[in-house]
Amino acid sequence: MTYRNTAAGAAVVLSVALLAVGPAPAAAQAAPSASCVSSATVRETLPNGTTWEMCWHMDARAGLVLDQVSFSAKRSATPTQVLESIRLGQLNVPYDSGDTEFNDLTDYGFGGDNMQTLTGDDCKGGSARQGSDGGPEGTRRTVLCVSAEPSGLAYRLNDEGDTPKVYSKQGSDLVLRSISKVGWYEYVSEYRFGDAGQISARLGATGDLSPGDYVKADDGWPIGKGAKDYAAMHYHNAFWRVDLNIAGAGKERVEQYDTKVNGRGSMAAKLTTAKKTIAQEGSFSTANRRWWRLVSPTSKNADGHLRSYQLVTGANDVYEAHPETTPDVTFTQAHACEKFATGNADPQCPREKTILDFAKNKETLTDPIMWVRVGFHHVPRDEDQSPMPLHWQGFDLLPRDFTAINPAAPDGRADVNGQPS
Repeated sequence: MTYRNTAAGAAVVLSVALLAVGPAPAAAQAAPSASCVSSATVRETLPNGTTWEMCWHMDARAGLVLDQVSFSAKRSATPTQVLESIRLGQLNVPYDSGDTEFNDLTDYGFGGDNMQTLTGDDCKGGSARQGSDGGPEGTRRTVLCVSAEPSGLAYRLNDEGDTPKVYSKQGSDLVLRSISKVGWYEYVSEYRFGDAGQISARLGATGDLSPGDYVKADDGWPIGKGAKDYAAMHYHNAFWRVDLNIAGAGKERVEQYDTKVNGRGSMAAKLTTAKKTIAQEGSFSTANRRWWRLVSPTSKNADGHLRSYQLVTGANDVYEAHPETTPDVTFTQAHACEKFATGNADPQCPREKTILDFAKNKETLTDPIMWVRVGFHHVPRDEDQSPMPLHWQGFDLLPRDFTAINPAAPDGRADVNGQPS
């Protein structure tokens, strides 16, 4: 027997040290450059001078959706768009026993009744925002937490020049998060926007182990006293749908970079890095020293270099049992009906159910959508009871040549650009 209900439950309690945003001054509350239709806005300036602004709304299936995300800094005050949209594209949950599998977004949804009202410590130190929960009634509730949180040491430099000085600064992230409850799990959708332009997309899982998903020893892990109860092992295959729109111009190119050993030099191995343009739709997997970026064909930073964002992947368990959960990233041409990585049920795309169907036509990429898959194999442990500690999966988007120098650089280093004399 498997437990999956869609009733809203008690919201998860987060225990995170927060740097409060609080009410912003009037200038910081001005409407962002983006026009947010049927949604709400966030515009916040971090302590180091970086400003992020965006639209947000809740979708019945995808949950938290961010649109028209822009970035500016203390030396480049004009907002420059980064993203057209970012959101979850699916959460596939197959169990190791082979007898149970869910697609939590398309089968149940992260919005509507499953969207949790923030309470308790859910947004302690932050600003809890009201908006539609994404359900058919459009019920307005407190569903979004906006906060500024310390991100640790942002940079350090011991400048031993004519006037020695140590530059050292703590960083901050603007954090947006919402909580959705599907069955016994409670999922935290979180997006972090950093001082230097980095974006992190994360999905956290907490809640409780399902009391109906205890299995035989081969498919589970002993939980509780002795070796009697075995909680089921299972996967969380999370997909994100990312639509970049650098400087509002779009039409980004997809480039793959591979670095390989190419002989030896006088002291060490020679490494050669080669670029390959991905001109058509397709799916790809990580390899040693392989990475991808989406680069604007027209928008340049102050140094004359084309702006781009690089995909940075971290811990990732591949689920080989499904073809669509095997690739790490899939690039497809933008189509409004291609909404979910699996279980896509839009009648305008009657034969295109997964990202592999989206990509099989090998369309030329003139407006690419990036589908990022990050897997987590959950082997339960005694510490998962109860409530379950948050475990995270996700990826980063790293600005590459978006600004001419570090946007959070101190004044004393603002003129260091290129090889110093």
